[in-house]
Amino acid sequence: MMHLITGGSGSGKSEYAENILTRENKSGSPYLYIATMKPYGEETLKKIERHHNLRQGKGFETIDRYTDLKNLSIPKNQGVLLECISNLAANELFLEDGTMCDPEKVKDEIMGGILKIASQTENLVIVTNEVASDVEDYSEETRQYISIIGSVNRQMANMADTVTEVVYGIPVTLK
Repeated sequence: MMHLITGGSGSGKSEYAENILTRENKSGSPYLYIATMKPYGEETLKKIERHHNLRQGKGFETIDRYTDLKNLSIPKNQGVLLECISNLAANELFLEDGTMCDPEKVKDEIMGGILKIASQTENLVIVTNEVASDVEDYSEETRQYISIIGSVNRQMANMADTVTEVVYGIPVTLK
Protein backbone atom coordinates (compact mmCIF):
# COMPACT_ATOMS: atom_id res chain seq x y z
CA MET A 1 0.00 0.00 0.00
CA MET A 2 1.33 3.41 -0.97
CA HIS A 3 -0.35 6.54 0.37
CA LEU A 4 0.75 9.95 -0.91
CA ILE A 5 -0.07 12.91 1.31
CA THR A 6 0.24 16.46 0.03
CA GLY A 7 -0.69 19.89 1.27
CA GLY A 8 0.62 23.35 1.92
CA SER A 9 3.13 24.35 4.55
CA GLY A 10 1.68 24.00 8.04
CA SER A 11 -1.42 22.16 6.80
CA GLY A 12 -1.13 19.24 9.22
CA LYS A 13 0.01 16.71 6.63
CA SER A 14 2.87 15.34 8.79
CA GLU A 15 0.69 14.50 11.78
CA TYR A 16 -1.96 13.04 9.47
CA ALA A 17 0.68 10.86 7.77
CA GLU A 18 1.98 9.55 11.08
CA ASN A 19 -1.53 8.73 12.28
CA ILE A 20 -2.48 7.00 9.01
CA LEU A 21 0.56 4.75 9.22
CA THR A 22 0.37 3.96 12.94
CA ARG A 23 -3.36 3.51 13.48
CA GLU A 24 -2.94 -0.27 13.45
CA ASN A 25 0.01 -1.79 15.29
CA LYS A 26 0.38 -5.14 13.56
CA SER A 27 3.66 -6.47 14.92
CA GLY A 28 6.61 -5.75 17.13
CA SER A 29 8.57 -4.36 14.21
CA PRO A 30 9.11 -0.61 14.25
CA TYR A 31 7.71 1.98 11.94
CA LEU A 32 10.50 3.69 10.07
CA TYR A 33 10.63 7.43 9.51
CA ILE A 34 12.99 8.44 6.72
CA ALA A 35 13.84 12.07 7.44
CA THR A 36 15.15 14.10 4.50
CA MET A 37 15.54 17.53 6.13
CA LYS A 38 19.17 18.51 6.60
CA PRO A 39 19.74 20.22 9.94
CA TYR A 40 20.72 23.73 8.78
CA GLY A 41 20.58 26.45 11.38
CA GLU A 42 18.22 27.15 14.26
CA GLU A 43 14.97 27.22 12.26
CA THR A 44 15.41 23.77 10.76
CA LEU A 45 16.61 22.35 14.07
CA LYS A 46 13.38 23.59 15.68
CA LYS A 47 11.30 22.06 12.89
CA ILE A 48 13.14 18.74 13.20
CA GLU A 49 12.59 18.77 16.98
CA ARG A 50 8.87 19.51 16.52
CA HIS A 51 8.49 16.59 14.10
CA HIS A 52 10.45 14.32 16.45
CA ASN A 53 8.11 15.28 19.29
CA LEU A 54 5.07 14.54 17.10
CA ARG A 55 6.40 11.00 16.49
CA GLN A 56 7.32 10.32 20.11
CA GLY A 57 5.57 7.29 21.54
CA LYS A 58 4.25 6.13 18.16
CA GLY A 59 6.86 3.41 17.59
CA PHE A 60 9.03 5.16 15.00
CA GLU A 61 12.72 4.63 14.41
CA THR A 62 14.26 7.52 12.49
CA ILE A 63 16.64 7.12 9.57
CA ASP A 64 18.23 10.39 8.46
CA ARG A 65 18.76 10.18 4.72
CA TYR A 66 19.16 13.39 2.75
CA THR A 67 19.96 11.94 -0.69
CA ASP A 68 20.52 8.66 -2.49
CA LEU A 69 17.42 6.75 -1.37
CA LYS A 70 18.00 4.12 -4.05
CA ASN A 71 20.97 2.77 -2.08
CA LEU A 72 19.12 2.62 1.23
CA SER A 73 18.45 -0.83 2.64
CA ILE A 74 15.85 -0.69 5.34
CA PRO A 75 15.30 -3.25 8.09
CA LYS A 76 12.14 -5.25 8.65
CA ASN A 77 9.33 -2.87 9.47
CA GLN A 78 5.58 -2.50 9.67
CA GLY A 79 5.57 0.65 7.59
CA VAL A 80 7.70 3.50 6.31
CA LEU A 81 7.01 7.22 6.41
CA LEU A 82 9.14 9.19 3.94
CA GLU A 83 9.17 12.90 4.71
CA CYS A 84 9.45 14.91 2.64
CA ILE A 85 9.88 15.03 -1.12
CA SER A 86 10.51 18.80 -1.30
CA ASN A 87 13.50 18.50 1.06
CA LEU A 88 14.78 15.49 -0.85
CA ALA A 89 14.45 17.35 -4.16
CA ALA A 90 16.36 20.34 -2.80
CA ASN A 91 19.11 18.09 -1.43
CA GLU A 92 19.45 16.21 -4.72
CA LEU A 93 19.27 19.32 -6.94
CA PHE A 94 21.35 21.92 -5.10
CA LEU A 95 24.82 20.75 -4.19
CA GLU A 96 26.78 22.13 -1.25
CA ASP A 97 29.30 23.77 -3.60
CA GLY A 98 26.51 25.91 -5.08
CA THR A 99 26.14 23.98 -8.33
CA MET A 100 22.99 22.26 -9.57
CA CYS A 101 22.53 18.72 -10.79
CA ASP A 102 20.68 17.94 -14.00
CA PRO A 103 16.93 18.17 -13.15
CA GLU A 104 16.08 15.09 -15.24
CA LYS A 105 18.67 13.04 -13.36
CA VAL A 106 17.29 14.34 -10.07
CA LYS A 107 13.77 13.19 -10.99
CA ASP A 108 15.12 9.75 -11.91
CA GLU A 109 17.16 9.59 -8.70
CA ILE A 110 14.17 10.41 -6.52
CA MET A 111 11.81 8.00 -8.28
CA GLY A 112 14.43 5.24 -8.20
CA GLY A 113 14.69 5.72 -4.44
CA ILE A 114 10.95 5.65 -3.95
CA LEU A 115 10.66 2.43 -5.95
CA LYS A 116 13.47 0.87 -3.89
CA ILE A 117 11.80 1.80 -0.59
CA ALA A 118 8.40 0.61 -1.86
CA SER A 119 9.96 -2.78 -2.62
CA GLN A 120 11.12 -3.06 1.01
CA THR A 121 7.84 -2.40 2.83
CA GLU A 122 4.16 -3.26 2.59
CA ASN A 123 3.08 0.17 3.83
CA LEU A 124 4.67 3.32 2.45
CA VAL A 125 3.37 6.77 3.32
CA ILE A 126 5.02 9.69 1.55
CA VAL A 127 4.67 13.35 2.47
CA THR A 128 5.15 16.00 -0.19
CA ASN A 129 4.28 19.65 -0.63
CA GLU A 130 1.76 21.31 -2.89
CA VAL A 131 3.71 23.32 -5.45
CA ALA A 132 3.02 25.62 -8.37
CA SER A 133 -0.26 26.97 -7.06
CA ASP A 134 1.11 30.33 -6.04
CA VAL A 135 2.89 33.28 -7.65
CA GLU A 136 5.26 32.27 -10.43
CA ASP A 137 7.79 35.10 -10.14
CA TYR A 138 10.72 32.84 -9.30
CA SER A 139 14.31 32.46 -10.40
CA GLU A 140 15.12 29.84 -13.03
CA GLU A 141 16.64 27.59 -10.35
CA THR A 142 13.48 27.75 -8.25
CA ARG A 143 11.30 27.03 -11.29
CA GLN A 144 13.40 23.93 -11.99
CA TYR A 145 13.06 22.84 -8.36
CA ILE A 146 9.27 23.29 -8.48
CA SER A 147 9.14 21.42 -11.78
CA ILE A 148 10.99 18.46 -10.26
CA ILE A 149 8.63 18.28 -7.30
CA GLY A 150 5.59 18.59 -9.58
CA SER A 151 6.81 15.84 -11.87
CA VAL A 152 7.70 13.50 -9.01
CA ASN A 153 4.35 14.23 -7.33
CA ARG A 154 2.49 13.28 -10.51
CA GLN A 155 4.45 10.04 -10.85
CA MET A 156 3.89 9.14 -7.20
CA ALA A 157 0.18 9.95 -7.45
CA ASN A 158 -0.12 7.57 -10.40
CA MET A 159 1.63 4.82 -8.41
CA ALA A 160 -0.17 5.43 -5.12
CA ASP A 161 -3.16 3.47 -3.92
CA THR A 162 -4.41 6.54 -2.07
CA VAL A 163 -3.72 10.27 -2.48
CA THR A 164 -4.81 12.72 0.20
CA GLU A 165 -4.48 16.48 0.34
CA VAL A 166 -4.53 17.97 3.83
CA VAL A 167 -6.11 21.43 3.82
CA TYR A 168 -6.12 23.34 7.11
CA GLY A 169 -5.92 20.04 8.99
CA ILE A 170 -8.77 18.49 7.01
CA PRO A 171 -7.87 15.43 4.91
CA VAL A 172 -9.43 15.42 1.44
CA THR A 173 -9.14 12.13 -0.44
CA LEU A 174 -8.24 12.71 -4.08
CA LYS A 175 -7.70 9.09 -5.11
